[in-house]
Amino acid sequence: MASEPKQSHLLIIEDDKGQRHFTLDGSVYTIGRDVKCDICLASLFVSRRHATLVKLPKENGSYFYRIQDGSLKGKPSVNGLLVNGHKLQGHDLQNKDVVVFGPSVRIIYFVLEEDALANLDPDDLEIPEFDVTLIDPRMVGVASED
Repeated sequence: MASEPKQSHLLIIEDDKGQRHFTLDGSVYTIGRDVKCDICLASLFVSRRHATLVKLPKENGSYFYRIQDGSLKGKPSVNGLLVNGHKLQGHDLQNKDVVVFGPSVRIIYFVLEEDALANLDPDDLEIPEFDVTLIDPRMVGVASED
């Protein structure tokens, strides 16, 4: 039986700071606007500890990442998560999934063959579009303390 091809897991992050790229290889990541988060998102619409990414094994020896709303302690975010246009508490990420955290704040998840990452031009990635606005009316004009 042939071995599973090596894969890399990449996030394209879009927020108030623009677009940047983040390669995943760790077991757990915190996502939020707090500078102590592993993946810091720049937007007042993002909770301080908005979501958690966890690396999980597949039966074939490879792995995937699951995104879960809220902090490691189980406290949910204010706006929640929209994954591919659907509000979800958690989701096993698949190639090209789009996770929206708030207006103009999203991540796009890619699974790439290992050799593709070395030659990757992020501008060549096909990024799906979702026109979704998440605004909690209680947050407008107020800095959130969550």
